[in-house]
Amino acid sequence: MKKAIINGLFSLVLAAVFTVPAFAEELIVGGQAVGIQISTEGVLVAGVNEVETMDGTASPAGDAGVRAGDIIISIDGKMVYDSASVVEAVDSAGDGPVTVKLRRDDKSLELELQPAESDEGRKMLGLLLRDGMSGIGTLTFFEPDSGLYGALGHSVNDGESKQEMPIRDGSITKANIVSVKAGAAGNPGELNGAADLSQVLGSIEKNTGVGIFGRLYTNLEGQLMETGAMTAGPASIVSTVSGNERREYSIEINRVYRESGGTYAMLTVTDTELLSRTGGIVQGMSGSPIIQNGKLVGAVTHVFVNDPTRGYGIFIENMLDAAENGVN
Repeated sequence: MKKAIINGLFSLVLAAVFTVPAFAEELIVGGQAVGIQISTEGVLVAGVNEVETMDGTASPAGDAGVRAGDIIISIDGKMVYDSASVVEAVDSAGDGPVTVKLRRDDKSLELELQPAESDEGRKMLGLLLRDGMSGIGTLTFFEPDSGLYGALGHSVNDGESKQEMPIRDGSITKANIVSVKAGAAGNPGELNGAADLSQVLGSIEKNTGVGIFGRLYTNLEGQLMETGAMTAGPASIVSTVSGNERREYSIEINRVYRESGGTYAMLTVTDTELLSRTGGIVQGMSGSPIIQNGKLVGAVTHVFVNDPTRGYGIFIENMLDAAENGVN
């Protein structure tokens, strides 16, 4: 498993006012650090590389047109679920080409690949594969009655291909923050956490551009709060940057704007304690709930790479829309 690191860039447009879906007028505010474990649906092609053979280099996947971001569904009609099943399918094939069924941009296609024999005598396709990910993020909200939750405020993407990870199954677990790498200009910081895999908190059922969503198996601590819309002005975020202690820190919403895919905000960390600990927003704080005027209004999503005191947030409405559409 590899930790997911997600960066984002948004174009700015004019702000607008939106209403919150009626089903979620009150939510429990999160802020807890959680471990994130994801297994993919199919096997993600993270990259295409060359195979060292006795006769030089070969690139079976590259020659056949396989691209980073493709999802391998089957090989010679055998369904594959992880990297090991891909290797097994290639090993059990004959000397001729194998038929690889892929999904690319919601389209299916089949390609023939002729495995190359490596200088170690193994049949290889020249693929860098990813079948799962793990990382640390922040829970944004949950509904106490249904257990429906949202976290991160952005998708979990493969670190190599930047492809949004297609989920077969996944879970969120308890986590403790053990140390912080403070952010600096050009060098985003990071929360270093330890996920407790023995304490599973809930399922992951959706991975979307505005967060991950699923159901909690147990209620967590947090304040019940009405939802609302963000406006420019003072606000706060709830985050865990040490152990499992949730704390509220002051920020300033600088502006709000809309683009395809959602409504967003630009924000600046103003809390001196948080600045001294982290330098501002760091990886792992994605999903930290944003509170303004006593209401839950959004979540932190990204940091400015060249200024860790500044970052982006997404309106809670956008997360609720995604949560409402498709979580079982």
